[in-house]
Amino acid sequence: MPGRLLDGRGLAQRVEERLRGDVDALRKRGAPAPQLNVILVGADPASSIYVRRKKEACQRVGIAVKEHILEASTSTQEVGTLIEALNLDPMITGILLQLPLPAGRDERHLLETIHPAKDVDCFHPSNVGRAAQGTGTLLPATPKAVLAILEDAKIPLQGAEVVIVNHSNLIGRPLAALLLQREATVTVCHKHTRDLAAHTRRADVLVTATGVAGLITRAHVKAGATVIDVGIAREGDKVRGDVQADVLDVAGALTPVPGGVGPMTVAMLLSNVIAAHRLQHANEAVRA
Repeated sequence: MPGRLLDGRGLAQRVEERLRGDVDALRKRGAPAPQLNVILVGADPASSIYVRRKKEACQRVGIAVKEHILEASTSTQEVGTLIEALNLDPMITGILLQLPLPAGRDERHLLETIHPAKDVDCFHPSNVGRAAQGTGTLLPATPKAVLAILEDAKIPLQGAEVVIVNHSNLIGRPLAALLLQREATVTVCHKHTRDLAAHTRRADVLVTATGVAGLITRAHVKAGATVIDVGIAREGDKVRGDVQADVLDVAGALTPVPGGVGPMTVAMLLSNVIAAHRLQHANEAVRA
């Protein structure tokens, strides 16, 4: 019997509804409205699409959003000066630097320039460290989305074998730390892992985020496993994930691409904006 599809889009809509209620409650109390500022350097088509989706999501829940569209020739120093100005503006809740940046820009320096309390993408070392320790308020949006999907699907993590096929600072490493906090047994694989299937076939929960379309086949998946597909590969006008469609014949559950982790990642970004508001207005009872 085929496994079930985990509807990330539907879950994201429920999260947005809750966040819209949080924003409405803020307004009724006369608190400053949450505001997200997005910086886009250059005209990368995919980045422009992602920024538009984040802006639309903010508007749905009542978060004010302002875009800073900069020429591709804008220097690291100029972007840094803008970030420093946004850090000092008390009306700005969150700052998001859309990646990737044009070649030659110091991405690490710019991400570390964002004040930790406004770092809604959770890239600042201070926030990354707190997330790894289990003391963070702001958590990386994609790992946070994966955990939210698993929780909503009532997938047990305590004692579960979890295999992550990704070891990036964006997904694999922070997700491993968050799963360890939930007492899962975690294996992290990457492009140098020998015999990938030998690891993934042990997994009760398999999370893959390589961007290699169709990398994960039925032979990689344990019967009844939950498979979270974070991968995105563009093939013409179509978007594919890491997981081949027939994996659903052996998996117990699978997130689709599109419509799985992607919408929830945006919803978790909005959740971080509300959480950042709580950090900056500690006297306000804001739930995030």
